[in-house]
Amino acid sequence: MKIFETEERVALKDMVRNFAEKEVAPNIDQWERDGFIPMELHARAAEVGILGIGFDEAVGGSGGDLIDFCVMGEELILSGRSSGLMMALFTHRVALAPLISCGTPEQVEKFVRPTLEGRMVVALGITEPEGGSDVAGLRTTARRDGDDYIVNGSKTFISSGVRADAVVTAVRTGEPGHQGLSLLVIEKNTPGFEVTRRLDKMGWDCSDTAELAFTDVRVPAANLIGVENGGFRLIMELFQHERLGQAGMAYGIAKRSLDLAVEWCRERSTFGRPLIQRQVVRHRLAEMAQAVDVSGQYLKNTIVRVSEGEIIVPQVCWAKLEATKASSFVVDRALQLHGGSGYMRDTEINRHYRDARVMSIAGGTDEIMTEIVTKWMGFA
Repeated sequence: MKIFETEERVALKDMVRNFAEKEVAPNIDQWERDGFIPMELHARAAEVGILGIGFDEAVGGSGGDLIDFCVMGEELILSGRSSGLMMALFTHRVALAPLISCGTPEQVEKFVRPTLEGRMVVALGITEPEGGSDVAGLRTTARRDGDDYIVNGSKTFISSGVRADAVVTAVRTGEPGHQGLSLLVIEKNTPGFEVTRRLDKMGWDCSDTAELAFTDVRVPAANLIGVENGGFRLIMELFQHERLGQAGMAYGIAKRSLDLAVEWCRERSTFGRPLIQRQVVRHRLAEMAQAVDVSGQYLKNTIVRVSEGEIIVPQVCWAKLEATKASSFVVDRALQLHGGSGYMRDTEINRHYRDARVMSIAGGTDEIMTEIVTKWMGFA
């Protein structure tokens, strides 16, 4: 699609590729072992303008739109060799959205600008031990007490939760159900706010993930985003962008895995011939390329429509479903073509294989995506 290949976006790809090859690729294996990325990377990404892509310059961003962000993300995975890095470096992509759309000028200065300058990490805290996609059923409470809210509850599976300086947290300020939800920014080191556990995952090793607990945490009412009990709409809006982001990462995994498989099959010889000269291998690569291209075309078409302001919830769900399906299919066959070397944990294809598994879970499971579609299509 030509809109993704304008002169400016080709230049953006080149800039991201140079950044990734210099700053990310040589270090990603160590960051995977460490279990996190350093704050210095946030600062360097901000310096070159990557960290703020898709955010308005008025709030400290680099400008650009959803298409620019997706172009950047795809290239960062292709050249940086990790979707987990995307999750760790751009947690703020969804976490800052409510602050930018409904936050006060003071909140923008305190949380948004420092994050886009690479000096702060802001995470999003929605999922709880009792459930994730059932947002209307969350149990973490925030009771108004003078100029503060007193928060009690817990969150889990929080990306960047270990390193986060602040967490945009979904809390219950009102009646049961979706009408009683609000968003509060809870800052690190506030008494009663604790990172209770750093979670050990199957993949996304360089992206720290945490379990959080709130015990009588006193949060200034000035940290309320928007109006009290108005959080559900904000959460639903950010979910759409999160799901497109997840789809983009899945597509990036599939595309990079295909590239690795083709490269391997050209270089690897068995019984005197390169693997790619064997018909069964060529056919398998062709099937993988088809999955990458079809899912990518649908995803990019959906991104364009959303960037133009269309409300297309089923199509966003389908874009995520198709991209995750392609990712799972392609990375599995790419690892198979790598044979024993693909089974080794220190190979790049092994990382993508492990990372790909979460794509059909994060941001809403495949089952949740399908259920949302049935409701929007009037089947339920």
